[in-house]
Amino acid sequence: MQRGYAKSRHFDGKNPIPYGIPGRHRDDASAQHGSHSEIEMSDAVDIIGRATVEASGKDEARLGTSESAARDAAVVRFLRAINWMPGWCRYDPENPPKFTFAMNILLAFSTTFTVANLYYPQPILNVIAEDFDVSYERSSNVATLSQAGYAVGLLFLCPLGDIVPRRPFILFLIFVTATMWIGLCLTTKFEAFVSLSFLCGVGTVMPQIMLPLVGDLAPAHRRASSLSLVVSGLALGLLVARVLSGVVANFTAWRNIYWLALGAQYLTLTLLFFTLPDYPAKNKGLNYLKALWKMAVLIVEEPLLIQACLMGFLLSAAFTNFWTTLTFLLASPPYNYSSLEIGLFALIGVAVISLAPVWSRLITDRFVFLFSSVLGLSVELVGIIIGTFIGTFTVAGPVIQAILMDTGSNMAHTANRSNIYNLSPNIRNRVNTVYMVFCFAGQLTGTAAGNRLYAQGGWVWSGSMNVGFIGIAILIGFVRGPRESGWVGWKGGWSIKRDEDSTEKAKGRVANEEAQAPPEQAEPSAS
Repeated sequence: MQRGYAKSRHFDGKNPIPYGIPGRHRDDASAQHGSHSEIEMSDAVDIIGRATVEASGKDEARLGTSESAARDAAVVRFLRAINWMPGWCRYDPENPPKFTFAMNILLAFSTTFTVANLYYPQPILNVIAEDFDVSYERSSNVATLSQAGYAVGLLFLCPLGDIVPRRPFILFLIFVTATMWIGLCLTTKFEAFVSLSFLCGVGTVMPQIMLPLVGDLAPAHRRASSLSLVVSGLALGLLVARVLSGVVANFTAWRNIYWLALGAQYLTLTLLFFTLPDYPAKNKGLNYLKALWKMAVLIVEEPLLIQACLMGFLLSAAFTNFWTTLTFLLASPPYNYSSLEIGLFALIGVAVISLAPVWSRLITDRFVFLFSSVLGLSVELVGIIIGTFIGTFTVAGPVIQAILMDTGSNMAHTANRSNIYNLSPNIRNRVNTVYMVFCFAGQLTGTAAGNRLYAQGGWVWSGSMNVGFIGIAILIGFVRGPRESGWVGWKGGWSIKRDEDSTEKAKGRVANEEAQAPPEQAEPSAS
């Protein structure tokens, strides 16, 4: 009997110590029968309690697992719902999306009515100041904070284009920005208006995510002309925003331009939802901080990128200096133009923009990109010299300068982007971000320095600074040749024609670039 109890390890009625344990007997505790009975009862309660807790824990674990699974399933269903797309937009690796001219036009116009968000308030800051009963200085914060928000989005959102699928990312940015824009249409508090302007500026970076996508979708032999069309859309957005804003505010309530912009954003969202092709993430799982750090590394590792960025900085500085100080020139004697006439002056650039894809196809796609950059800078330099020294007594000066500057700037920016996009397909968003950060810094520099010089010496002083900017940019272009792999030099010759083998390699690389890019560890460091 004792052996049976030893095997089952049951407790004895008088002794809580199990049978079968060496050196322990029932008689050892017979003198303390009462206390042992209490201990026996206590241990039984503990055992029952532990068993109850364990059973309850298992039930809760099952319930928690069930609830967690239900939540995960709900999240998956939600993500599938918001990421739903028409069948013709879905990515098929065996049949990658074809980049048609119609798609190119649609993407260009989508960037036009997105980037225009930054420029709607600029011609009507005085009207905004009167409506909110604030000073002109405070009303200028609307434009300033819109640009500041754009800079934040440029630096922290655009690199995500190398990590996440771009179709849902682009649509999400447009939707969030358009929804916040409703507040700009309705709010009567200046502080809220300024804050929303900043937030909308952050979301307006969609065109800078679209440009690298065009670089992926467009065939290599048509990449420059395709990018030129989208870059022209960006420039058109600046012009359209200023003209429409001035005209609408002059004849109706200034808020109407904001309602018009709201409709344009939701229309853009709808069109892109049904037409924008899906494209796989280029570096799925890449750490965000690592992606940001990569941009800092690129600045010190890629001579081609730095050359293009410095040229872009000087290009942007000259461009914004001209268009900012032009307002002061046309509003002063001998012209004395009204604000509406000054706004309509920007329409000069429309003809230039419409021709940009033509000369991109004829020049930029046929010759080395550095040649197109230097050629564009040279055209711009001629326009600046003419406009600077005859613009004080004839309006032909600013007109000629506007035409040549728009032409040269578009040509040089397109060539620079086409060039740096060849570094590696899977870092194009970060490469574009680095380039645009330099360009944005150039815009701030050109505006600040140009206004100061105009105040001290007038139109000639500010124009002379532009001559210096573009002259330095041309020198930077000549410091490093199109086939040079180092920081300085002209290895590979001076020929402006593209090498036949390079062209064939570029065409043969299209299929790989349209498919999912290789992991970032395999990124080439080409110049």
